[in-house]
Amino acid sequence: MKTLVWAEIVKLMKQSKTYYALGAVFLIECLIFITAYYQGSAILDVLLDSLKQSFYFEGTLLNGNLILYIVLNGLWFNVPLIIMIITSGILTDEYKDGTIQTTLLQAVDKGSFIGAKYVVAIGFTLFVIAFMMVSSGILAYTIFGKGDLVVYLQTLNFFPAADAFQRIGWAFASGAVAMLFYSVVSMTLAVWIKEAAKTWIASALFLIITNLLLKLDLGIAIANHFFFPKLMDTWQAFFYHEIDWGLVWLNNTILLGYGVCLIGLGVWTFRKQDIG
Repeated sequence: MKTLVWAEIVKLMKQSKTYYALGAVFLIECLIFITAYYQGSAILDVLLDSLKQSFYFEGTLLNGNLILYIVLNGLWFNVPLIIMIITSGILTDEYKDGTIQTTLLQAVDKGSFIGAKYVVAIGFTLFVIAFMMVSSGILAYTIFGKGDLVVYLQTLNFFPAADAFQRIGWAFASGAVAMLFYSVVSMTLAVWIKEAAKTWIASALFLIITNLLLKLDLGIAIANHFFFPKLMDTWQAFFYHEIDWGLVWLNNTILLGYGVCLIGLGVWTFRKQDIG
């Protein structure tokens, strides 16, 4: 298994699209920084205009913490789409090139083969989130500095700089769980569909439908807790004044459970398939 995982890592590192994906994530960050640098103050002035009539604000609210919160909003669509395209390609590229048949003609267990691909997909996803957090953090604090964070979630919430930094760190960690779920979904879709283009379309459709169903209320509290689209924005819980830690741990545990089930389903399906 270790040999298979290492082989998958080497293959992933040799693919140019891996670096295009990291470059795309970085480009999205840069566009956010450029927009914030030239228009961020004007947007904040509009947002806080009524409050400035009653309160005095010292310092600038356009700072690194606010920029990082904006970067986190890439977890809705941009970042998961990039992750799903790359992780599904770990398998679909082998179907396309025909190398999967060559590999499995050797003494390679099918379960270990697909399991190694899931492991590498998970590792790549965690690397992307870590890269996103570190690169955006360095640039945000270097360009915009530190400061208090203001976030609008039903109402304006203000957090001191130190508290904001911790909340952002926890939000990235919680967001990573959602991204892991998306990567596992894309790998399982690749097992079922096999063709790269069709898998990308199915992955994008899954992502769009999930976002559309995010606000759907099933009317039953326990049903809402287990309805996976409503678990994808758990990272937002860190930007309310009172963090509901119980809900955060519950949502992420359920989402990880779904991911494990999908991995099991993908491995079982792959073992049963006739690779021809």
